[in-house]
Amino acid sequence: MYSKPILKIFMSIKNEEFNWDKLDSKGFGSGYTTTERAELEKLYDATISQSAEKEVVKATVVSIGDRDVILHIGSKSDGLVSTTEFRDMPELKAGDVVDVFVENREDADGQLVLSRKKAKVLVAWDSIQKALDTDIIVEGLVRRRTKGGLIVDIFGVEAFLPGSQIDVKPIRDFDIYVGKKMEVKVIKINYTNDNVVVSHKVLIEKDLEEQRHLILTNLEKGQVLEGVIKNMTNFGVFIDLGGVDGLLHITDISWGRVSNPEEVLALDQKVNVVVLDFDEDKKRISLGMKQLYPHPWASLGDDVQVGSKLKGKIVNVADYGAFLEVIPGVEGLIHVSEMSWSQHLRNPQDFLKVGDEIDVVVLTIEREEKKMSLGIKQLVEDPWTKKDLTTKYAINTKHKGVVRNLTTFGLFLELEEGIDGLVHVSDLSWTRKVKHPSEFVKVTDTLEVVVLELDIENKRLALGHKQLEQNPWDTFETIFIPGTIHRCTVTQKIEKGALLELPYGVEGFCVQKHLAKQDGSEAELGEALDFVVVEFVKDDRKIVLSHLRTYKKDAELPKEEVVTEETTETPKETPAATEKVEVVATEENK
Repeated sequence: MYSKPILKIFMSIKNEEFNWDKLDSKGFGSGYTTTERAELEKLYDATISQSAEKEVVKATVVSIGDRDVILHIGSKSDGLVSTTEFRDMPELKAGDVVDVFVENREDADGQLVLSRKKAKVLVAWDSIQKALDTDIIVEGLVRRRTKGGLIVDIFGVEAFLPGSQIDVKPIRDFDIYVGKKMEVKVIKINYTNDNVVVSHKVLIEKDLEEQRHLILTNLEKGQVLEGVIKNMTNFGVFIDLGGVDGLLHITDISWGRVSNPEEVLALDQKVNVVVLDFDEDKKRISLGMKQLYPHPWASLGDDVQVGSKLKGKIVNVADYGAFLEVIPGVEGLIHVSEMSWSQHLRNPQDFLKVGDEIDVVVLTIEREEKKMSLGIKQLVEDPWTKKDLTTKYAINTKHKGVVRNLTTFGLFLELEEGIDGLVHVSDLSWTRKVKHPSEFVKVTDTLEVVVLELDIENKRLALGHKQLEQNPWDTFETIFIPGTIHRCTVTQKIEKGALLELPYGVEGFCVQKHLAKQDGSEAELGEALDFVVVEFVKDDRKIVLSHLRTYKKDAELPKEEVVTEETTETPKETPAATEKVEVVATEENK
């Protein structure tokens, strides 16, 4: 039997060219001359494919067996390929043409070794490279979901489709694409790791670019568009208008106060918006939603006037006050000074919190400017207008209050909400020379006082603390008689002398020269010595002493050193000073 390749040779030679008589018993073709034999070999070689090894070639299916498929590539012999390599071709039949890889044209047994599996891989990678080089679109099948994206089968090779390359908008559910066909473009090949990266987003972007240009060209302020919410942030939402994004700021979502867009909107929600502004160069579009509806101030009734009582909800609390929403989109400011008759409400958060529903009184209203100021304290009577005030705070009546503020000239005491009184620094102690109230009390301390003066018209109340006790200077006048000697302790050294503590806690003063001791040294701080009373002035609560005169009777006391700033009492304010004090107090209490 002759093989099929040999038969093909015979069939290619015309009958008149072939001499059957030259086929003798000595062997096939032995009857031909050398020239005739060369011609015959030339015809034979012309039927043999000269394809090299390690190449992909076309092969024709000769027959299909249970285990192998016989393929002819035009070589001297046919090749066998396992049927398992054709599982993806269940309809394969004799005569079909397929790609195969020539592993070996002739192995040790003289057989032709072919592989369809390797051919598929090489053809696939060649197709992938061409797709990248020519920027063509290929169709793939989404096999499964993986971390960060999808696996797509293209040309039999698994390619990676990153989540960011699926669509122009964020994709939250990758599973909806599994098992579906998708058009992609090859954007990256890594032969070292056999990795292919594809993108579906680039196809969408190309289509959207035309839409984007069309939208921007026809865009106008005030134009109403429909869009889809694609992203949400704490400052607003980004809306896809069909190829171009616009920002809907949180303040333009609703006329009412919105603290977070998620309170009123949701992802993928379709919304109508109006174009507020746009920058064609930067492709920035500002959108509004509340502008589609009339401003709530237009629906505020005409019966709302100064003095009207309203009810609302606190929507924001600031350092200077709180905002009350009367109706959605209409807010008024309650200044901290209008929250209580007390002048010491420092922080509105100590008084109100977001969500509180309260009653208020309209103090001012400006409809054109959409402003309204409100008050809470006006709902109750001003404590200074109460009828029993003159009786309750009559002169010489005793009261207790809380220290609310300290100044250089005294302290302010709150006797009740809205009723403050001033305790001058000179009215704190009979015996101590208090330079600043902080030496005597601190803020929030409770202090007992006596009413010294009441001026309801000007809302002034003068108080005293030392007046709770009898003036001890009436007694001191009989004890610290000039010329008498007393044991004193040096409590403080000052520029012109020293301050001394006398018996009964009284304070006195000694000029520097008269601090000299008999041994020539000077009295030290904390040292206790005998001092002679040189001068006693009850009205000024002043006692001048001398240690020098205890052993030198005729020592003179320079007059200019006797009266000093340290020894004089802080004077109470004159009427003019009182007016100045009131202004300062008012500012400090606010």
